[in-house]
Amino acid sequence: MKPSTHDQTAGTAKSIAGKAKAATGKLVGNPRLEAAGKADQIAGKAQKKIGEIEKVFGN
Repeated sequence: MKPSTHDQTAGTAKSIAGKAKAATGKLVGNPRLEAAGKADQIAGKAQKKIGEIEKVFGN
């Protein structure tokens, strides 16, 4: 698997896991867990975008 594809896949997975973590935190009333989930979502989206950029430049 190319590094760009790997970054896109891992970014998507991290974003989905972050959504689940944020929803769980909101459901149980844990603001730290909710914030951590939102941070994971942002990190996942950034990693996915990096993979898209790498793909454009041929890496």
